[in-house]
Amino acid sequence: MDLFDDRPDDGPERSNSPEYTVGELSGAIKKVIENEFGHVCVRAEVGRVSLPRSGHMYLDLKDDKAVMAGIIWKGVAAKLTTLPEEGMEVIATGRITTFPGQSKYQIIIEDIKPAGMGALMAVLEKRKAALAAEGLFDASRKKPLPYLPEIIGVVTSPSGAVIRDILHRLRDRFPRKVLIWPVAVQGARSAPEVARGIEGFNRLTPGGALPRPDLLIVARGGGSVEDLWGFNEEAVVRAAAASDIPLISAVGHETDTTLIDFVSDKRAPTPTAAAELAVPVRVELMAYLDQQHARMSRALSQGLVQRGQRLRDMARALPRADSLLDNPRQRLDRASDRLARAKTLTEAPKLRLERAAARLDPALMAGVQQRKIRLSDLSGGLRPATLHRRLQQDKQRAASLSKRLAPALERERLLQSARYARAARGLSDVGQRQLVNWRNQITAAERLRKTLGYEATLERGFAVVRNGAEIVTSGAEAQQKPRLEIQFADGKVAVKPE
Repeated sequence: MDLFDDRPDDGPERSNSPEYTVGELSGAIKKVIENEFGHVCVRAEVGRVSLPRSGHMYLDLKDDKAVMAGIIWKGVAAKLTTLPEEGMEVIATGRITTFPGQSKYQIIIEDIKPAGMGALMAVLEKRKAALAAEGLFDASRKKPLPYLPEIIGVVTSPSGAVIRDILHRLRDRFPRKVLIWPVAVQGARSAPEVARGIEGFNRLTPGGALPRPDLLIVARGGGSVEDLWGFNEEAVVRAAAASDIPLISAVGHETDTTLIDFVSDKRAPTPTAAAELAVPVRVELMAYLDQQHARMSRALSQGLVQRGQRLRDMARALPRADSLLDNPRQRLDRASDRLARAKTLTEAPKLRLERAAARLDPALMAGVQQRKIRLSDLSGGLRPATLHRRLQQDKQRAASLSKRLAPALERERLLQSARYARAARGLSDVGQRQLVNWRNQITAAERLRKTLGYEATLERGFAVVRNGAEIVTSGAEAQQKPRLEIQFADGKVAVKPE
């Protein structure tokens, strides 16, 4: 371009590529992907699972190389037999599409199933281990079944053969009142409906308009693992564990096992067997009652006969009543005779006493009474003076005794002080003599130690040769040592042998 060209600069040369907006380009990519991948089947492991309030299910499908987002709409999720869980290996069928809002691709899942029995069993074992770790399967949690329940609640499908078998068996054994809670026993609705049925029976009021059952039966006929999967769901297991009403599980045939069997209070191999566990046989119970009544009647009659015989035996050993009263009657007669004679003997003294009382002079009796009054007055006047004199005499005697005792006490105190002083001097002398004795013994032992020790020998001109802690006693041995130490009486010298 000429530097002096005054034409406007249009910038770089434009290409022939069409221009798209972001929305147009995202829509075009969406069409390409949806046209290229219509319906696909993906085998993958379920990763993160999210269940928002909308009812839709969001999850990740992954393998060791990639992760794909997946969506299960609410209507599709409600029809699934087995809901996906994290860690489950599944085969998902659906449409590949994009989500322009986040610039990512995803699969709209229309059907999802476990990838074979192994995946279901792995999920089942994992869930079983987790619930067992919480203690929901402990035998201590299980409640005893009532012997004869008045009302039995059954959680099952109202249109299947199971409820007919249970009712028929109850009618044959012992008719009871039965309440049915209709539920779906297969499919996605099975688990929540069974859990609500168990919880609903427990919320009923005992003795109310709709009475609360005394026993619950959760029943279903046989089927595949997928058909019975609703009874392996955690909601059903927890509802059965929280039930205050004893519960019998009767799901499938004898070889079928679900998680509700481990948490129930009793497991029945079939629904018919559950009815047999629920109630006894009425005819057998009546026969048993008749037998017990007959045994009780026989025992009562035998007891009466035995007691009557014992009473008769004891009566023969007892004496007759007439013979028991003979001696008391005789003693009574003798006492009556003595009483009559005693009355005659007391008549003469009584007569003499009456005559003497008549001869007493009233004036003499009045004089005696006056003397008694005078004596009482004299005793009242003399008592205070006598007590006062006695008190004064006791005080004077106590004062004279204290005067005589004071010198004696002082002499005793001086004697005790002198005795204590002599004892202290004696103990001090003994202690001094003992110390001198111990000092002499120590001095003699020290002289003996020096006499027997080698230090005294060193003072006479001898020496001790050592190699460390070892004493060297010969010249040949000294030549072999790298370094020696010679101890004299006044010190030690280190030397090297040549």
